[in-house]
Amino acid sequence: MDKNKAIENLDIVIKDIEFARLQVDEHHIVQLVAVSKYSTSQDIKVLFQAGQRAFGENKVQDLKQKQNELKDLPIAWHFIGTLQKNKINNLIDCNPILMHSLDSLDLAQELNKKLKIKDKIMNCLLQINSAYEDTKSGVDPKDAVEIYNTIKKECSNINLKGVMSIGAHTSDKTIIEKSFKTTKEIFDCLDDASICSMGMSGDFTTAILNGSTMVRVGSKLFK
Repeated sequence: MDKNKAIENLDIVIKDIEFARLQVDEHHIVQLVAVSKYSTSQDIKVLFQAGQRAFGENKVQDLKQKQNELKDLPIAWHFIGTLQKNKINNLIDCNPILMHSLDSLDLAQELNKKLKIKDKIMNCLLQINSAYEDTKSGVDPKDAVEIYNTIKKECSNINLKGVMSIGAHTSDKTIIEKSFKTTKEIFDCLDDASICSMGMSGDFTTAILNGSTMVRVGSKLFK
């Protein structure tokens, strides 16, 4: 991907974000995380030079490798994939600015235990399966507030910043919107939550219109 193409892609996505954001409220802030999981370090560098600063990886080993290859750039790295327990220590060593996919109380407790040993704090989002799909990770929406508050209370080395969900896997916009609304309702019930991460390349404008404050966009930026 050359720089002109990167600038063009980024401009289009930012315009779409702005259009949706302003329909919500001129004071509504939306952060853009570029999902770089299928992209090379060179592509990330090009998009960084075009002005993008936050990038998300979904495998710990890929995050580690790209961090190492791009260590000279002040990138804000996000971890957005499912975390296996045997990769927890490796993720802690990567020190992402935000971990999006805390998908169970059990994982939170294990992560917290290993963070304590390493004397580290990690910013995290609770992942909610608001689409009620077996193929998706995340806590059941009806348990989400209770689990969120339990993590806040019991896991002192996890700094919960809010919630994350993936929109329903369907072409029916009504069903997609319903899944986003479910997440936003939970977000609104939480004390001190500041991030509602919803929306990917195919549905991020819908997510913003339903209250998302952070979108994860890959293919529209790296095509």
